Amino acid sequence: MAELKFFDKVAARANVPPETARSLTEATLRTLTERISGGEAADLADHVAAELRPLLIKGTEDPEAFGHDEFLRRVAERADVAPDVAEAGVRAVLQTLHRVVGHAEFEEALAQLPADLQALAQPLPRTP
Repeated sequence: MAELKFFDKVAARANVPPETARSLTEATLRTLTERISGGEAADLADHVAAELRPLLIKGTEDPEAFGHDEFLRRVAERADVAPDVAEAGVRAVLQTLHRVVGHAEFEEALAQLPADLQALAQPLPRTP
């Protein structure tokens, strides 16, 4: 049940249908797992619904080195969405993940990312 709520929250935050939210969540978590250490990914996995845990498990401790554009390209390709939808989806997934895993755990994982990727986890300012 918890994973369904996660997808619902991603759908609402990204303004996409539930099926797209599921694809974006899976693509974002897989890509995030490639970019952070295996230990940090496993720590995040401990806090998410059982159905999402396999997306955060990796076979190596070493993270890959890639930046913002490559992160979004991988998510867009995996989720089969346009780049702007991928960016909105990544933001929504990271913001939802932050609330699920808690601030301290989330910040530890994000500390392994460059500033431009960390910025994707920040909510966009609201315009008047």
